[in-house]
Amino acid sequence: MHQYVERLSGTVINEELFGDRIVRFLYSRTREKAPFLFRLATSARMSSLLGLYHFDLALGPRLNGNSRFLARCGVDLAECLAPRTHFTTPRRIFERQIRYWQCRPMPQLEAAVVSPADARVALGALASDSPLFLKDKFFDYEELLGAKHPLWLELFRHGDYAVFRLTPDKYHYNHTPVSGLVVEHYTLDGVYHSCNPGAVVEVITPYSKNKRVVTIIDTDVEGGTGIGYVAMIEVVAMMIGDIVQCYSDTGYDHPLRVRPGMFLHKGQPKSLYRPGSSTDILIFEKDRISFAGDLLDKGKRTDVHSRFSLGFGRPLVEVEVQARSLIAMAKK
Repeated sequence: MHQYVERLSGTVINEELFGDRIVRFLYSRTREKAPFLFRLATSARMSSLLGLYHFDLALGPRLNGNSRFLARCGVDLAECLAPRTHFTTPRRIFERQIRYWQCRPMPQLEAAVVSPADARVALGALASDSPLFLKDKFFDYEELLGAKHPLWLELFRHGDYAVFRLTPDKYHYNHTPVSGLVVEHYTLDGVYHSCNPGAVVEVITPYSKNKRVVTIIDTDVEGGTGIGYVAMIEVVAMMIGDIVQCYSDTGYDHPLRVRPGMFLHKGQPKSLYRPGSSTDILIFEKDRISFAGDLLDKGKRTDVHSRFSLGFGRPLVEVEVQARSLIAMAKK
């Protein structure tokens, strides 16, 4: 069992983890007894084939006429830009575009940091004197940002971070969490581990072993959020084929590849995960932000059955948040 907390109501939700039985088999028995098969299962080719099987087979009448399927996925077609008849495959559902300017309201505060995605978030810190300190659990810090980038490794070494886990049913566009200037943008190669909480607990620092895209944003510029540098890391997972960089200033219009020198406006679409589960990680400079109090309180609850709490030996509960909702504020 794995549970999380719904942010607005505080309700504890039992999560039906996608492919949980297969993931548990892969990450307990296969990894130890058949390492070759495990490496194959987490390879880019196998991830692509699994994604094709699960997300590209046409559903036809079963989808067009079956509201139960959409309800199970938690999909509200009233949010979507495309008509219902467009959604003939799971891929089209999971790559849907929504009226985020209406259904994902954003706080109009210059100093606000917002969620990059519809996701379940867990908060942590890299500084050992922080109550949120978690060492080498979700990721190996130097491995995550890449050993060839010493400037960023030194800059964020004692900062805070937030891990956003997108499940396969989620809206899969990432939005910019802050406003600022892109100073570096690079890809780090890796494998395709599952983002299932059970797999994260079983495999040491999986997020820093997966293929990922790193964007460094300077927010201490004119029009910026004013919290220093922010690292946004987009991490692929099992059945994720690609991360498409497609930043738009207005709606989803005229998408652009993210590149150094580009100014990103907070809350705008930045990238799209090809379907499956996936993860965003935000890392902030030390003493530049304060996480929202309700997220901190809910993340420490002891009445929630979280696999992270069991695996990491301390209360660590995910909270479900919406894209563009408040997660932190600049420290005064």
